[in-house]
Amino acid sequence: MRVWRATAEWMARRRAIDGKSIGFVPTMGALHRGHASLVERCRSENDVVVVSIFVNPTQFNDPKDLDRYPQTLEADLALLESLGTDEVVMPGKADLYPQGYRFRMTAEGIEQVMEGLHRPGFLQGVMTVVLKLVSLVRADRAYFGEKDYQQLKVVTDMLDEFFIPTEIVPCATVREESGLAESSRNRLLTADARAKAACIYRALTTAATAADARGMIESCGLTVEYVEEHWRRRFAAAYLEGVRLIDNVPVSGH
Repeated sequence: MRVWRATAEWMARRRAIDGKSIGFVPTMGALHRGHASLVERCRSENDVVVVSIFVNPTQFNDPKDLDRYPQTLEADLALLESLGTDEVVMPGKADLYPQGYRFRMTAEGIEQVMEGLHRPGFLQGVMTVVLKLVSLVRADRAYFGEKDYQQLKVVTDMLDEFFIPTEIVPCATVREESGLAESSRNRLLTADARAKAACIYRALTTAATAADARGMIESCGLTVEYVEEHWRRRFAAAYLEGVRLIDNVPVSGH
């Protein structure tokens, strides 16, 4: 497994692997079973597996949230090597944003709902960094989890709009035994809170309406930011112990 910390060095390596099928998993580190499932699928479908680790500052509207984001680099690299990753791209902020945040992507409409509404600048930061990373890696396929479904949708639409040939492959959310969606932020919760947080999934899957789901989550002691339905899915964002948790599930008949 090779680790590349400079974009210029990675670009030279990328030229050397032309002609092979390349799969890509972009991450912000603090890897868990959800990330591992993406890498495993990527490994099964491509000659070369590329994973990026970059905690993207432009998608954090709250500087405290950026400061709190878990960083477990040594464990991350060990996990990636055990999964058969070939290349790890780890650019620094100055390398990936050589002109600062002068150029950025926006999307009308989708930025005004859910994550776009409640986290100003988040989707803009996601689209911008994904466009940069996809352009650097030039993969045949890129793998994204459905837990961040709005992010998955806007990235898919963006690459289609700009005729970028990388295929976005959606992958099912990996869950803990309780139903709680795997997330890097889960490790910020106490054991009791982690158990309580599973009520988000229960509410999303059992409530008759979005309003009922909201009430169920609130009754568990969480502070709900939104519960909404779009694209035949039901979405929720809620806070517990100061940690922001999101989830979504398909909803039949919508």
